[in-house]
Amino acid sequence: MTALLQLEQVVAGYGPVTVLNGLDFSMAERDHLAIIGRNGVGKTTTLKAIMGLARVHSGRILFQGQDLQGLSPNERAGLGLGYVPQTRDIFPSLTVEENLIAGLKSRPITALDEAYDMFPRLLERRHNGGRELSGGEQQMLSVARALLGQPKLLLLDEPLEGLAPIIRQLLLQAISRMVRELDIAVVMVEQQVKEALVHTGRALILDHGAIVYSGDSSELLADSVTLDRHVGMAVH
Repeated sequence: MTALLQLEQVVAGYGPVTVLNGLDFSMAERDHLAIIGRNGVGKTTTLKAIMGLARVHSGRILFQGQDLQGLSPNERAGLGLGYVPQTRDIFPSLTVEENLIAGLKSRPITALDEAYDMFPRLLERRHNGGRELSGGEQQMLSVARALLGQPKLLLLDEPLEGLAPIIRQLLLQAISRMVRELDIAVVMVEQQVKEALVHTGRALILDHGAIVYSGDSSELLADSVTLDRHVGMAVH
């Protein structure tokens, strides 16, 4: 069976600078993967390489068996890749509903119900401007807008950053529900290690642009020695 996503010995970075050193992993449909590690080890660059926002020097990135080399970020999105960066990138001058409409592409307006069903708080705030939202609501809006593009794989870059614990839980529950009900695979780069491992099935640890751990999230959560060595913390 063809993997949904396949990275084959990917060396990537920005201009002449190399960040990823032979990254090699695959994902199946409905996979829920956490990528963790210290700052500056290549986690964000991994997502950007997949989306075509970082330069791939060598190796291949395949999505549903298709080599992504030479495809623009928009073309990759058209194949079924969704991306939510750390910056969230909502339109602050537009309302919640107008932001969501921008994510519909050619879909009917009734598709907004999918976003509101997944994030009821957005329904309550649908007439509020983007700049009026809390950080957590802005993150929900970013994820919901990406969801309306009907991605097969959703790439999330530190979606929990700066959010209150209760908002983090609401967001994590919605992401898990997407995987379970909508058959969307998710890659989540995250510094909130415990929460990321609790809510995902598999995990990678990156160190100096290479994978130093690949395995079950729950097993890693119980492995304080590996977490302390490669992430700089033991999770209890």
